[in-house]
This record gives sequence, structure tokens and C-alpha cells, in this order.
Amino acid sequence: MSKNFKEAILYLLPAAIIFLVFYYWPLFQNIYLSFFSWNMVSPNMKFVGLENFTELFASAELIKIIINTVLFVLFLLIFNFVLPYIYSFILGHLVKKGNTFYRASLFLPATLSLAVASILFLWIYNPLAGPVSIVLGWFGISSPAWFKENYLVIFAITTIIGWKTFGYNLIVMLAAMVSVPKEMIEAAKLENASNWVIFKKIILPMTSPTAIYVFTITIVFGLQYVLTPVNMLTQGGPDQGSTNLVYIIYQYAFTFFKTGTAAAYAFITMVVYLLFLYLKHEFLDKKVYYEN
Repeated sequence: MSKNFKEAILYLLPAAIIFLVFYYWPLFQNIYLSFFSWNMVSPNMKFVGLENFTELFASAELIKIIINTVLFVLFLLIFNFVLPYIYSFILGHLVKKGNTFYRASLFLPATLSLAVASILFLWIYNPLAGPVSIVLGWFGISSPAWFKENYLVIFAITTIIGWKTFGYNLIVMLAAMVSVPKEMIEAAKLENASNWVIFKKIILPMTSPTAIYVFTITIVFGLQYVLTPVNMLTQGGPDQGSTNLVYIIYQYAFTFFKTGTAAAYAFITMVVYLLFLYLKHEFLDKKVYYEN
């Protein structure tokens, strides 16, 4: 081996050890636990083979949780990807005055914790005296129990995540928007191109690398952020109506003390994430525009 190769190995070794200890070892340990029945208290672990997986795939709970997860993702993409994309274009290229005020106002919720945001929205969605209930009352509409009804609870929780993380995604997309050469936009306007044509033909291709990044973190981090409001407000209810593939792992491990089932869900979640990354690479990354 050459001297440069040995030096490269030496420099990479600390990072490799950290990854092995804190990333890959827990991953293999999780796969190992998925073949056992254990409550994290008893010193004895019962080997059950694939029983944890067969029970999951035979139950209707897995289908419901996958549907809930898909709904969470769809709502999160609307609140934290589509809307920041549109607002960043408006602030970056259409609004001429008050830009600083709008940016600061929209980013402000990102400085709050998810716990604070959850408590705040618990009051906002209060069906008896919350602001939403009062506004709906003006139109003669009775407020539903937002956190007590299936599917409606998913929308309510994703609005918490959307409100909390909207500002960060907006700033990231706005940085990409203002980096688009103004000469191209001005030239398009001289050709009487509409704002929609400018957005579709210039903005979308030029900001696609940042858009892919925001799209990815919206899904990957968004499902993790959901854990806090779900745990604080619904504990997965009603009837597992607000749980998802991430929260169900926590629930089975630390509420039901069924470590093997939790590990099986964690393995399934990992496979889903890998499938998402594969589809992203095959269908999205190849359409990204890179200047160089």
C-alpha cells in the first residue's frame, strides 16, 4: 500500500469507528432483536424466528399504519414542500417591499420547539373555545374533535409540523430562488413571458437540486418530527388513527414492552426508507438540473 493510501485510511478510521459503533452496530442489533420475544426487563430472551414478522403481515394494523404514514407524507409535502416552494418564488421574485418582514415572520415558528407548538395547537384546535372553533362558529359550523377522529387527526398533527418547519424550508428554497440569474428572468419578461411560464421554464429547472433536498428532508425528518405531537396529544389514538411507522416503534418498545415487535417494525421502516431512496434516485435525481 502506498503512503497516501495509508494516510487516507488513518484519517478515515475515527469516522469509520463512530459509524460502526453508533450506526451499523445498532442496526444489526435491531435485526437480531426482531427474531426474539423480549420485554426489555426479563433476563431471558425467547427466540421466535420470523414469528414477529408473520404476525405483523397477518394483522390489519400494519395496513392501517402504512395508510396513515402515506397520509402523513402527503400532508407534509403540501405544507413543507409545495407551499414553501410557492412562497419562496413569491418572496424572491414578485414581492418588492417588506421582504425582510415577511421572511422573519414566516421563519419565527421554526425557533419554537415541537412541544411548545403541540401545546399551542392543542388550544387552537380546542373544539369548545379554540380560535378555529370560534371562526367556524361565525359560519354556523360546529368544530369537530380534531384529535379524536380518524384521518382528521392526521391533518391536525401535520399542521403542527407544517407550521413549525415551514420557515426553515422556506429559507432554504428562497436561497435557491434568489440565486437564479436575474438576467434570464428579465429576458423572459421582455419576451412577454407570464409568471407561470417563468416559474415552469426557468425557476423549476434552476432550483431543482435544492427542491430535491427539501423534498427528501420533508419526508425523512417530517415523519420523525411527528413523534413529538403524537406522543403528547394522542398517543397514537384514536384506535391507532394517528400513529405511523416511526411512532409505532416507540409505542411497541416503550409502551407495550414488546421489543421484538418494535424491532420488526423498525426493520420494515428501514426497508421503506431504502425503497424511497431508490425511487428518488431512479425517478427524481436523474431529472435534476446541475449547472456544471
